[in-house]
Amino acid sequence: MAEPLKNLLHPALVKTMASQIAASDDTFDTARFVEVATRDMQQLELMQRSLQIRDALGETLPGDFSKAAAILSAILPKNGRAGMTGWALLPVSQFVAQKGLGHFDLSLELLKQLTPHFTAEFGIRPFIHADQDRALATIGRWTADANHHVRRLASEGTRPRLPWAMRLPALMRDPQPILPILTTLLDDPEDYVRRSVANSLNDIAKDHPDLVAEFVGRHIGEASPERRQLLRHASRTLLKKGHAAALANFGFAPLSGIGAALSIQTESVDFGDSLAFTLAIVNDGIAPQQVMVDYAIHHRKANGSLAPKVFKWKSLMLKPGETVEMARRHAMRAITTRQYYPGSHRLEVLVNGEVLAGADFQLVMP
Repeated sequence: MAEPLKNLLHPALVKTMASQIAASDDTFDTARFVEVATRDMQQLELMQRSLQIRDALGETLPGDFSKAAAILSAILPKNGRAGMTGWALLPVSQFVAQKGLGHFDLSLELLKQLTPHFTAEFGIRPFIHADQDRALATIGRWTADANHHVRRLASEGTRPRLPWAMRLPALMRDPQPILPILTTLLDDPEDYVRRSVANSLNDIAKDHPDLVAEFVGRHIGEASPERRQLLRHASRTLLKKGHAAALANFGFAPLSGIGAALSIQTESVDFGDSLAFTLAIVNDGIAPQQVMVDYAIHHRKANGSLAPKVFKWKSLMLKPGETVEMARRHAMRAITTRQYYPGSHRLEVLVNGEVLAGADFQLVMP
């Protein structure tokens, strides 16, 4: 069994943090820090552990934030010297977010120093929320930084709907202020950065689908393969929903003369096994058609209703009169992000966002 995620922060790591801080601050109360940071730690989940360590930093670092910031900067790796890295820096980032709002520029600079050693995407968000214009003026300059982690922080930290993090309601309402950041990073040499840009655009698409479709349309002409891949990934939610302009950006026109026949081989699926199904898709039209085939599993919820989840399948060009047969197996097994319930479920096939075929199946739980 995989190690629980919460164990990324553990008592031994806290003690290492204490010794590293004490090496830069001979007044640091190591015992008090360890006692507060590890109190009932076994009962806490990952973020609860991080916030408790953050609070322990608040109790034991100097009350003057500029002095605390100097200590935290000193424990980071510099010029080939070892220092604090990894998950230990999550509570450090949260400490800066909690205590540093009154020292805006100093805090953002510290978070910039921190992010090459562990992302500061959670830490910068309270600064964006508190003074968006001031924060984005600084963050915008990070897009030209030599360090790719800093460039990624500019896109990832400004995502309106960043998972696990506080949302940014102002940017959810109006994402225009971050579009220059994303535009600058469209052709970043690092895939790590480009994927962040795509994820941010996908966030925006959930609230402003037409805006993102138009943005992609403006930037896809003569795009490099890398940029095209980014824009495709940024459009994934729109493509799954059959947004007409998003589909057109990638050459998928409204369907004409396309038919589909769906067959389920496992009408009753034991949990842990797979749903097996085949599809025959035919072009009865007079012109070739580019088609994107997806499928949706309508999972049963606790209240008996069904909620769809769309999965990618295949894109292909169908010639006039051509029939293509496809087969798929979809695992119905335990995952951390879904609770399964027994009973009737539904499978639907979507072609260019339109539902062309569907069938029901039963899920049997142990």
